[in-house]
Amino acid sequence: MAMVGLFWIAEGDVYVGAKPTGPAPGVRLAPEGVVALGDRQSGLWPWEDIRALTVEDVPVKTLGHQVGVLVEMALTVGGLGGSDLPPAVTVRVGTAERDAELTAYTAAYGYSRTELDLSLALLSRLVEGEATLRTTLDAMARWGRTREGGSPRAAEREELLREWTEASRLP
Repeated sequence: MAMVGLFWIAEGDVYVGAKPTGPAPGVRLAPEGVVALGDRQSGLWPWEDIRALTVEDVPVKTLGHQVGVLVEMALTVGGLGGSDLPPAVTVRVGTAERDAELTAYTAAYGYSRTELDLSLALLSRLVEGEATLRTTLDAMARWGRTREGGSPRAAEREELLREWTEASRLP
């Protein structure tokens, strides 16, 4: 399992945010479409129906954000409140008929602006057509099946996101 940008890749499965466990909400990017997971959301949106796919409310690493995370962690550890859950994001799936708002927990407490921008660009590429979708998801899943040792460092994550976005541009 590894985190690359907004994506959690576990073997051949690709998730937006963290891979959900138990009743926790989550979103999986499957070959057949976007799948909502968890107790309070369910559904499948086939890729051919999706016109837009984006993620909102993503925590971005800034000095203020990092101070807030440390305060939250101190409150949680000190038993004074706080939450031991990671932040939640909204995954918006747009179709010709309506938009769906899904929830997923993040795989990190904050993302660099570069990783966020690259992740959003990759999501937008997925809705450009079946060839783009298949090439991109296949590359991500293939990497996940061969990955050992957890999440790569920031520079490698950014390079992978660029590579996957560009791979989808190849004929």
